[in-house]
Amino acid sequence: MATTQLRTGVTPGPHLTPRRARNGRVVLFSILAGIALAVLWSYEFVDSVIGDNVANNLLGHDAKKTAIAGTTAGLVFAFVSGLAGTFTACNIAMAASVGPLSQAGAGQRGGPLRRLLRPLGWLTVGMVAVSAVYGFVGVLLGDRLPQLSTDKVGDVPVRLLQSSVVFGLIGLALIYLGLAALGVLPDLFRDRPTARVVVLGGLVGGFLIGRPYPLFNKLFHYAADTDNPLYGSLAFVLQSVGNVVFVAAVFAVVVLLTRGRFLSWLGASPRRAAVVTGSLLVALGVFNVVYWDVRLPAMFGIGWFPTMWYNA
Repeated sequence: MATTQLRTGVTPGPHLTPRRARNGRVVLFSILAGIALAVLWSYEFVDSVIGDNVANNLLGHDAKKTAIAGTTAGLVFAFVSGLAGTFTACNIAMAASVGPLSQAGAGQRGGPLRRLLRPLGWLTVGMVAVSAVYGFVGVLLGDRLPQLSTDKVGDVPVRLLQSSVVFGLIGLALIYLGLAALGVLPDLFRDRPTARVVVLGGLVGGFLIGRPYPLFNKLFHYAADTDNPLYGSLAFVLQSVGNVVFVAAVFAVVVLLTRGRFLSWLGASPRRAAVVTGSLLVALGVFNVVYWDVRLPAMFGIGWFPTMWYNA
């Protein structure tokens, strides 16, 4: 310490500790990863090549052009379109849930199945609470919601303005959760990983509030036309469930194939758990903010954002 004082003239403080320095590097790399993902993202590929093909193959017809034929078909469409939209820009941030799910599972006692199901159950609780309420309210409000409007402000569709606001706020929330998990900011969920998972589930459910994905827009219009808010709730819950099936499956495969050893490895080191959780949350939170509040406006001539050759 004396040598450091002589060389720099500054007494080392908490801000110079190795732990804070490591956290700073994790945050920096996570921010850069989120920005890079926003730059490289191809919405045409994930929406059309992946999303449309998945929906068309599972439904057996053109998901966009074929009318929804009845209430049961609408519920099937809700789940399938949710699954098809797994990798869209309005849903990819749900991949951040892998970290908190793993951290919550690492803190559970019992066999691999119990440590798998409890975190997934709490994620579902938060997700269903938000998506069910929004489905109910969405049907009651119908076309009064910007999300169902065909109006524009200048050249920007009103529904995309709602997307920009909603996903920007969700992105900031994810960034806070990530920084808190890393100890950079005060953590409301310290020693309460289950509560973190519930809140994250609520944010995943909140994706529906801003989602501009065409197949979801079609589902929303159909649900609103039924004038049945309970149907809207059920349809939106199924949409959200479809959104998280892939991530839940990946989490389940990792836990079951390792017979819970992955969760034990993660839980053995609080630092390791914090880095996995925090880095994913920060990176995907930054992606949300940059993509929806910087790149999206630039598409309509508001500001500038780099464009990859395949997105030109």
